[in-house]
Amino acid sequence: MELRAATIEDFTENPVGSYVAGPTYAHFCASPALWGITLWGHPSEDDAVRLGRTLVLELAPPAVPHVSIVDASRLLGGNVGAFALLERYMSRHAEALAKQVRRLALVRPSGLEGAIVAGAYEVLPRPYAVGVFGGVEPALEWLEIADRTNIAHAIADVHASASSTPALIGSLRSWLDAHLANPVIADAATALALSERSLQRKLQEHDATFQEEVAEARVRAAKRLLTGGTSSLTAIALEVGCASPQHFSALFRRLTGESPSAWRASRRR
Repeated sequence: MELRAATIEDFTENPVGSYVAGPTYAHFCASPALWGITLWGHPSEDDAVRLGRTLVLELAPPAVPHVSIVDASRLLGGNVGAFALLERYMSRHAEALAKQVRRLALVRPSGLEGAIVAGAYEVLPRPYAVGVFGGVEPALEWLEIADRTNIAHAIADVHASASSTPALIGSLRSWLDAHLANPVIADAATALALSERSLQRKLQEHDATFQEEVAEARVRAAKRLLTGGTSSLTAIALEVGCASPQHFSALFRRLTGESPSAWRASRRR
């Protein structure tokens, strides 16, 4: 199946089969029985406000009771203000959510972000059953969705279109985020149901290489660790798969223009 991009006005009038997107999210309605959100990057408070304008469409007729999926597998970090708005939204609409949402499947990212996302509903109100999963297809299976593979592909395509990231690149980045210790292109190709040669060719079509995607994945992970904790640079270097602190520092500086210590200090300020 294919979900079409829509304006807020069109989505409000007829959401089925379409999605609306912001800088870090897309809100979609695959069918009257399945609504969802896909998130990526670092959603801001403004993004949460915009998303809230369409989320309310799920709570009243013509919307019917349905299941929901939140694909947060590409989330790189949170925002205190955005989380507070989500908590307020769920508290304010708890009764309507209980009537309209039968169950919600949450797809978590890997690493520290995954732990944070998985624990969100220990803090948030829970007016419906919630399941946490490491992938979209198991989440859809739990929601008892029949056409799981096509819908999983449609969600990936929505992210690719809304974020301007090709679906293949997005899938590879998700795999790399979970396999930084020893990323091997043959293993990545197998996970993406491609031959190694096909993966290399498709990456070339997008002006990308496997080695550079590995480097960027390591820096993405390092940024999360530098922001979210007090680990030493040596510990972070090893955790993201770099052979030495020197290799890590050189890689980080090449992709960001700053040393890891300078980047950490500037974010803390």
